[in-house]
Amino acid sequence: MLRVTIDGQPRECAPGTVLEALEALGVGVPALCNDSRLAPVGACRTCIVEVEGHERPVAACTTPLVEGMVVRTRSPGVEAQRRVLLRLLASEYPAEAVARHPDKPFHRALREYGLDGEARGEQRPELRDDSHPYIHVDMSQCIRCYRCVRICDDVQGQFVWRVWNRGADTRILPDGPSLKESSCVSCGACVDSCPTGALEDRTLLDRGWPEAWTRTTCSYCGVGCEMDVGTRAGRIVTVRPSREGPSNQGHLCSKGRYAFDFVTAPDRVTVPLLREAGGWRRASWDEALGFIARRLRSLRDAHGPDAVGMLGSARATNEENYLAQKLARVVLGTNNVDCCARVCHAPSAAGLKQMLGTGASTNSFEDVDHARTLLVAGSNTTECHPVVGARIKQAVLRGAKLIVIDSRRTELARYADVHLQPRAGTDVPLLNALAHVVVAEGLCDEDFLRERVDALEDFRAFIHGWTPEHAARLCGVDADALRHAARLYATHGPSMMVHGLGMTEHVQGTETVMALVNLALLTGNLGGPGMGVNPMRGQNNVQGSAHMGCEPGQLTGYVPLEQHRARFEAAWGAPLPSTPGLDLTRMMEAARGGRLHALWAIGYDVLLTNPDANTTREALERLELLVVQDLFLNETARALGHVFLPACTSFEKDGTFMNGERRVQRVRASLPPTGDCLADWEILCRAARALGHPEGFAFQSPEEVWDEVRRVWPAGAGLSYARLEHGGLQWPCPDERHPGTRVLHTGAFALGPRAALRRVGYAPSPEAPTEAFPFVLMTGRRLYAFNAGTMTSRTPNARLQPGDWLDMAAADAERLGLEDGARVRVRSRYGEAVLPMRRAEGLRPGELFTTFHTVEVFINAVTGPHQDGYTHTPDYKVTAVRVERAE
Repeated sequence: MLRVTIDGQPRECAPGTVLEALEALGVGVPALCNDSRLAPVGACRTCIVEVEGHERPVAACTTPLVEGMVVRTRSPGVEAQRRVLLRLLASEYPAEAVARHPDKPFHRALREYGLDGEARGEQRPELRDDSHPYIHVDMSQCIRCYRCVRICDDVQGQFVWRVWNRGADTRILPDGPSLKESSCVSCGACVDSCPTGALEDRTLLDRGWPEAWTRTTCSYCGVGCEMDVGTRAGRIVTVRPSREGPSNQGHLCSKGRYAFDFVTAPDRVTVPLLREAGGWRRASWDEALGFIARRLRSLRDAHGPDAVGMLGSARATNEENYLAQKLARVVLGTNNVDCCARVCHAPSAAGLKQMLGTGASTNSFEDVDHARTLLVAGSNTTECHPVVGARIKQAVLRGAKLIVIDSRRTELARYADVHLQPRAGTDVPLLNALAHVVVAEGLCDEDFLRERVDALEDFRAFIHGWTPEHAARLCGVDADALRHAARLYATHGPSMMVHGLGMTEHVQGTETVMALVNLALLTGNLGGPGMGVNPMRGQNNVQGSAHMGCEPGQLTGYVPLEQHRARFEAAWGAPLPSTPGLDLTRMMEAARGGRLHALWAIGYDVLLTNPDANTTREALERLELLVVQDLFLNETARALGHVFLPACTSFEKDGTFMNGERRVQRVRASLPPTGDCLADWEILCRAARALGHPEGFAFQSPEEVWDEVRRVWPAGAGLSYARLEHGGLQWPCPDERHPGTRVLHTGAFALGPRAALRRVGYAPSPEAPTEAFPFVLMTGRRLYAFNAGTMTSRTPNARLQPGDWLDMAAADAERLGLEDGARVRVRSRYGEAVLPMRRAEGLRPGELFTTFHTVEVFINAVTGPHQDGYTHTPDYKVTAVRVERAE
């Protein structure tokens, strides 16, 4: 700490700038060009202070605090200069804007200095832009602080806002004819930073300023962005990033910041529903849960406990997923429990656990800033995890090296030192070739191998044949590019991997993850900052849902059921089922075969998101009881459900989420429940009582549930609500004195002191193109839509991305005589879908890409049944299809 004097008072302050010290002490001075997320520039000079020993006032934002410094913030000379600066800014500023935006920093400063009456400028209609569904632009309120320009450049890395002209003619404009038609990605950072209201959330203008703020965690992807929700009259009016959020560091993406109006969507279901011959009818909670209990008992009596299945939810809290699997095992008597991790990152969990002992990210998002080389594999990070994607872009702009492995030329590929673009489904040959180069050229970390790695000699013999030339023939990547990437990753460390569904949703998904781990082991890029193997988890709590035990063979803490059976039976006071459970994929097979008779799906649109939708529909049609617990009548409920239970959104309940870096974070209600909706944890506790098992489910709050979780999960014992109030913590965290664990495997691996390399052979996808089906279709996500569109399709995000479309290489479109916008029919061996086509850069000829966000297209009618051999995760990334113009 530094001892200084501020306004005549002795103070102790942390090192930093004078302005940071003043803010920490609550000493307010205007700072109109300053944003804590940006490097200070001292341009506006409104934060000037007097410092003893300096001839003239200095900008507090750019002046370092030093031992013994004497600072005066409100001397007559400083106040006079500050008043002149503010008066000059006010002279051209619209008076009505001051009254309309009372809480803006500039307006507060004008009021403080009695200058709000000196705003005499005029609103200029030609400087307004209302094209964007979320952001109102009125540059007649701009004071040229350039915060919007800098935060777009230095945080998001989008470079949307441009400065034109000089002096009084200076204008700040987007890089397109309007903001909506620019390169803007709608992250809202410019709005959040603007001190005047020149850029503003339209919802604030329409609904008024918040009466209350609630800090919570985003309910979209697995980055786990913390945010502040502003509410007024029982409605969300704005969302802003929490500056203290460790995962997002004061940043959000378009979904987290703006896509919240699904909460009040007109088709939100707010009462329980039962299906009868004439359709759905309203029911009370007692009636609906009583009906479910009777039907489940009847089906269990007739067919045994394994005739039922339970699906937890990646959108539900940890507490709710814990109760879902506990209810399945203790009340229903079955291990038939799963979650949507099955169709995304189950291969990551399996591969990492088998090789290292823990099925989760080895490092933190913070480590992006410490890596000298980043390897991004099968992850379109800037669209699917935009906050981390922006962080990667900024790291590269600061000098980090970037390797991208992706079958498409994504945005990050444009920043890459090396972009390896393999044919879809050939990641294993590519990764084996990288390992070959590391071994053959002596680029291994020999000390690390000697101390911590086994099976090296067998691996050397195996990898010898995987030359870059051999792999190049299979994956279509230049052999020299493979060598360049391997050398860069191995020699320019620390090197950090992040990977996505492009690596896992294949018939060799688990083995692909093992091949990634091989590279990290060979080069010693494990167990330290800026290193590791890190899956980018797709949904907000997909890591937590599986970790809480929503998998057939794993219990809470992601521990094997058979090895920990006795411990959980003692904790729960009940026996656990002895029959091995079925995962989601096997449940669908059992339903088709007449062995599964009931399914309870929480927050999961199985019909729309499962592959080979026609087969999934056939399986669900055979069920005698299908319970859907969600926010809306999703496609599963609409088509085939028997009971619908209306759940609260994450804005309407408390609990915790677990993000993709193992961080457990608080979720807090900012709104009361809508209608008769209940939180998922309350529904499950009521259901247990209806089924005659009140014991073990008599919880009165999510915190009580979480305290039981902590008792059965030793690695999370230290993660109390009291500690999480101050910010999320990463497990392992075994007691309340433990700080949490940023980096795994620092001295030893979770499975022991040494890990073994794996020899991963190549098994080509069964979906090889043929004359009848000459194209390969890959599916994934885009920026503005999320998964099945349950939430984003009910927000203005639907205006930013109005539907699914098919991306096709220009050469293929020309050969087929297809123009942009043409409606095409995509056929596979399993089904067909019709959607518009557009020419896209960055695709190989013969390969196609589309999304699965809309019911109208229903692209999973096309995708096939092939699965990863270890986890049964579907192969969404390789389906042989043909394309023809739709009549």
